[in-house]
Amino acid sequence: MKKIIMILIILPLINLHAVDTGKVFSASNAQDFTKVGADGGQFLKIGVGARGTGMAGAFSALANDLTALHFNPAGINEQEGVTTNFSYTSWFGGFSHNFAAVAFPISSQYRLAISMVNFTTGDIEETTLLQDQGTGRNYSVDDISMQMTFAGKLTDQFSFGITAKYVQLAFADVSSSGLAIDVGTQYDTGIEGIKFGFSVHNLGTDHAYRGEGLSDRNKVNDFIQTLPKDLEYTAYRFSLPLMFRVGFAKEILSDEMNQLDAAFDFVASSDSPEQYVVGLEYSWNDLVFVRGGYLIGHDQLGLAGGLGLNYNSGGFNGALDYSINPTADIGLINRFTVGLDF
Repeated sequence: MKKIIMILIILPLINLHAVDTGKVFSASNAQDFTKVGADGGQFLKIGVGARGTGMAGAFSALANDLTALHFNPAGINEQEGVTTNFSYTSWFGGFSHNFAAVAFPISSQYRLAISMVNFTTGDIEETTLLQDQGTGRNYSVDDISMQMTFAGKLTDQFSFGITAKYVQLAFADVSSSGLAIDVGTQYDTGIEGIKFGFSVHNLGTDHAYRGEGLSDRNKVNDFIQTLPKDLEYTAYRFSLPLMFRVGFAKEILSDEMNQLDAAFDFVASSDSPEQYVVGLEYSWNDLVFVRGGYLIGHDQLGLAGGLGLNYNSGGFNGALDYSINPTADIGLINRFTVGLDF
């Protein structure tokens, strides 16, 4: 039999309403900007890939590998042949964030990609207010997004990408699922290496948690001898974090051995303040890469850095990237990415 106390622990994590000085309001109330955390599926906002996160996320105009599926799906058009990418993020608190993708051409102009993002904790010991030493049971958080992307080039300078995804959020004995789409474009001006990127993320259906954890069987009144009654708790509906990115990139230096690119992104989200990101990527002989960036407008993330190695050999290319993101209070976030092109 499930305890009501477990329900009281689960329900605040549904992230449907924010409470401030006794006032309850939904995330759609634009008059108050205390909407932080009002949307669910927060793992969808976590950066994917060590290359883009090494630039603090200033990547939507510059993205041209499979990690572009997170920043701007139009970016995968720069790839040729069959490409794969695997990324692992050591998140704080023992969480892990994983990404895997494969893309292949379906014509000379269009590409198709299949990808997966997973955010998981592994087993966590269950405790309650009444059993603070543990109940003997474990639970976990296990969120996943399964994605399919169609992308193409309308001209040599303009490309687009559309991602359809199935998102499932699971916490202990409750879960929710729904559909969403991402849409992105990139424009290469052909003038001094100037590029632009635009994308919208997580346009989709509302979610509501359901499951055994929202059921109970209790007496209606402890003071009256009655038979237990089945109870079913109804969770509020919530949205995924709607995000909008605008990016700009420019080639600062380019010769036979050296290249330096600068990038800037503006990010607006439905449940957090606007953010501004600046980043740099330097490459030597298209072999060694050094990256850095800074995120403005986030209470934990700010400075970022990363390194990369590329290996090109005829019909096979490989890339190994690493990034580090210090936080204000919760330690270092490390990412490792392996990319293979055939």
